[in-house]
Amino acid sequence: MTTTLEKLERLDEPILIDELSWREFKAVEQLLSRPGVRLSFLDGVLEIRRMPGRKHETAKQRISTLVDMYLEYAGIDFTPTGSVTLESETGRVKREADLS
Repeated sequence: MTTTLEKLERLDEPILIDELSWREFKAVEQLLSRPGVRLSFLDGVLEIRRMPGRKHETAKQRISTLVDMYLEYAGIDFTPTGSVTLESETGRVKREADLS
């Protein structure tokens, strides 16, 4: 029998679908465009995953704060961009960064 914790951990594993064309990816993207789902596409492979939860968001923000403090201290000019979507049909890639 699978425990609840094991079921929850499996929910964090991405679903991978390969050998898709860019056109097929864009069709799937329209169908799965909903809150809580993140899609990525690279070289014909579609990755479907749930949006990260609270634990991830807390760690992300702490790391971001440390990096910001270091860059300020070191006098390095930087521009935080938040979550930016990078997409290229010719490169057959779409990815959304968490924070950059």
